[in-house]
Amino acid sequence: MASSEVVVADTSPILNLELIDRTACLRRQFEAITIPSAVRDELLVGQRKREQLETVLESSFVTVESARRTDLVREFRAELDRGESEALALAIDREADLVLIDERDGRQVARRHDLRVTGVVGLLIRAARSDRLSIETALASLREVGFWIDDDLVQRVIDAVEAETGY
Repeated sequence: MASSEVVVADTSPILNLELIDRTACLRRQFEAITIPSAVRDELLVGQRKREQLETVLESSFVTVESARRTDLVREFRAELDRGESEALALAIDREADLVLIDERDGRQVARRHDLRVTGVVGLLIRAARSDRLSIETALASLREVGFWIDDDLVQRVIDAVEAETGY
């Protein structure tokens, strides 16, 4: 069942879910997501699945907004790229319940501002718990498209999900 949380997303979780044909996980987990214009731009520039990403972005499921706190965007740019900076500033603007972000530096900045975060692996874990998704297959697919995940983390995630779900 989709949650009515205010969810702001950075580029990586959306892109990587699309690369492994799993963006439907987002729709099953959330009623809507919000992205800043920088994330929209990053998703559409030179991507392998541009057409599919355009379809996702043009749906009523995704809202594109500008971050009003340009001071925060400037502050975050000292550590982060434009998409991450705008996503975090927008999350603060919107008092987001959850930020979808993968990059370690971005997650650290989010936590400094008391934002709750999850990334593509966390989204797949949630999907495995509710949709009978094979976490092992999903993580292998992520690796195949170039997403780096530590071997130990992969095994811990697989073990935890299998222990919890039985599959």
